[in-house]
Amino acid sequence: MIIKTNKDIPSSEITDPLVFKQRRQIIKAMMGSLVAGASGFSASSPLAETKTAWTNVPKANTTGESLITTSSEIVKNHTNYYEFTFNKTDATRLAQSLTTDPWSVEISGEVEKPAIYHLEDILSQQSLQEYIYRFRCVEAWSMVVPWIGFPLANLLKMAKPLSSAQFVQFTSVYDPKTMPNQHNNAMLEWPYVEGLRIDEAMHPLTILAAGMYGESMPKQNGAPLRLVVPWKYGFKSIKAIVKIELVKRAPMTTWNKYAPNDYGFYSNVNPDVPHPRWSQNSERQLGSGFFTPRRKTELFNGYGSQVASLYRDMDLRHFF
Repeated sequence: MIIKTNKDIPSSEITDPLVFKQRRQIIKAMMGSLVAGASGFSASSPLAETKTAWTNVPKANTTGESLITTSSEIVKNHTNYYEFTFNKTDATRLAQSLTTDPWSVEISGEVEKPAIYHLEDILSQQSLQEYIYRFRCVEAWSMVVPWIGFPLANLLKMAKPLSSAQFVQFTSVYDPKTMPNQHNNAMLEWPYVEGLRIDEAMHPLTILAAGMYGESMPKQNGAPLRLVVPWKYGFKSIKAIVKIELVKRAPMTTWNKYAPNDYGFYSNVNPDVPHPRWSQNSERQLGSGFFTPRRKTELFNGYGSQVASLYRDMDLRHFF
């Protein structure tokens, strides 16, 4: 169901909660049947959020090369999710307390059709594909992940952006009851906010991911819906999105606000622009052997042939 946000709804027209819950069950069951016929969907229950699995999802033609994916166990247990913890392992346990069903995403700002979109409605209107992308962290480690998702542009077009929309601001969930560092106001300003230029957001490599490794997205990896921008450092790929706002000016993003000299707005992977405390010209590949040499970092994380034109005539040292 798409709920319009530009007018008040009289109480007499508000759907009974029981009816709404039954409707969501029907939609999810229908989604399961549709995906089963199209791509081999399998699940013990259409409502089991942690058991949803996609098989035979078509691969997106985005990289032009074959990449060896990182072990799923490493990816699921090596995460930066500072809302829960500052270490990379405990988020796997702590994130399980986050409620991800039901879930909705609000789209507002410089659009013709602001609305609140329920997750099942979003996914039922998309043709999911598998995107095997390099993922490069600003901390100089990397991995390769098979995400399951769809182009962000598809969702933005549903809201009909106005010509005044120059940037896209994303906001993550704010739930201090289940997120310890939000509750304690630790380190960063919450909720987590990220942003892209409108042309970056509309680029076909930019996706919203609802799963990975053939399954629904684990909570510690950003369930139920996260951004993935493969040519930028990983912190740009915001998790657990609840709001997308199209705006006229560049938004103040969380890490850029915290340390503007360390984390620029663009945050494109660039081996020639070091972090103030370490080099970015090479990276440690997660899952590689002890004697495996570090991988040489590529400009735009290896996606330069697709995205370099977005930054033509820009000084990438200044606009880092």
